[in-house]
Amino acid sequence: MGKFDFSSFLPELIKIRHQLHAMPEIGLSEFKTSEFIAQHLTKWGFEVTRGLGQTGVVGSLKRGDSNRSIGFRADFDALPILEETGLPYASQHEGVMHACGHDGHTAMLLGAAYALSQDQDFNGAVHMIFQPAEENFGGGKMMIEDGLFERFPCEQVFAIHNMPGLATGVFSAKAGAMAASIDVLTLTVKGSGGHGAMPELTVDPVVVASSIVMALQTLVSRNISPHQPAVLTVGSFQSGSACNIIPDTAVLELSMRAMDPSVRVALRDRVDEIARFQAKSYQAEVQLDWAVGYPATINNKQAYELARDVAIASFGEDAFEELDVPMMGSEDFSFLLEAVPGAYIFLGNGDSSGLHTSRYNFNDEILECGASFFHQMAKSSLV
Repeated sequence: MGKFDFSSFLPELIKIRHQLHAMPEIGLSEFKTSEFIAQHLTKWGFEVTRGLGQTGVVGSLKRGDSNRSIGFRADFDALPILEETGLPYASQHEGVMHACGHDGHTAMLLGAAYALSQDQDFNGAVHMIFQPAEENFGGGKMMIEDGLFERFPCEQVFAIHNMPGLATGVFSAKAGAMAASIDVLTLTVKGSGGHGAMPELTVDPVVVASSIVMALQTLVSRNISPHQPAVLTVGSFQSGSACNIIPDTAVLELSMRAMDPSVRVALRDRVDEIARFQAKSYQAEVQLDWAVGYPATINNKQAYELARDVAIASFGEDAFEELDVPMMGSEDFSFLLEAVPGAYIFLGNGDSSGLHTSRYNFNDEILECGASFFHQMAKSSLV
């Protein structure tokens, strides 16, 4: 399973990453990015399909006569953050930034695509899945609903995400849960407002919502096993306009995360019960508006072992670390892993600024690692 020599292509790959970084686009509006990806894939001889999940792109390449297939996914949307890196290739779209490394993920997969385009030594089909809207609308789910795996069947599917704080070029993953599910709730408490001097004539939604917030703090500590990771966060509490006016409503915004699907269901059910019964005890009402959530990201054991073995064979024993605990963040690659066995792998970005910060920058030193990993994964699977 010979390695592709990236030395001559690496300057072009870095240029691609910098071009992507300079033109960040928010989920489902990644029109320039989508076009950029499609042009490169077409130039390298891939069969290109566009429009899955609105702006998604799939590049397919087949060698030989085998019906076997493998899929690799990279996300390419950006975040609504004002960039403060001062880089010569900083965002040219004010208020939008590649602050999570999706420019690097896309560049790595394009690098693998180029390597495979120069390679005749595999037997089967490779599907390069470039996905929009990971940060906001669940682009992975949208692509699946548009027939991703019916049109491009994959025996297994893999993705890489860079990880600040993990040593540069080190891969890390585990079998089972890699990232938490997330559900988002907007909870509106409906009371009856009035004058602050006559509270007895009102149903104060601020008091009701405060009681709900405090009651929710018992959910993880008293309703979920301490052996099951779970997080409930009330991130926003909005109500009222003046100190002497009791408002009619209060609005809470909550996020809930879990590793186990049954815990996810239990969180949702108990939030609903606690909110309704707390409100009823104050003679108030509640309205619960659930946003579409992401399931937990769960690695298939055999796919994880393949990814681990390829990383070690390609880069050495020191290039892989078993992940101790999953992250409580969430990832919509989970939708792809619900549909097809596969694995989600972290790749160390070194001591860079954290993800989703205005000074974050993807580490160009790991571009070759990620591209080579995808290339070797294809060759290991399609023999």
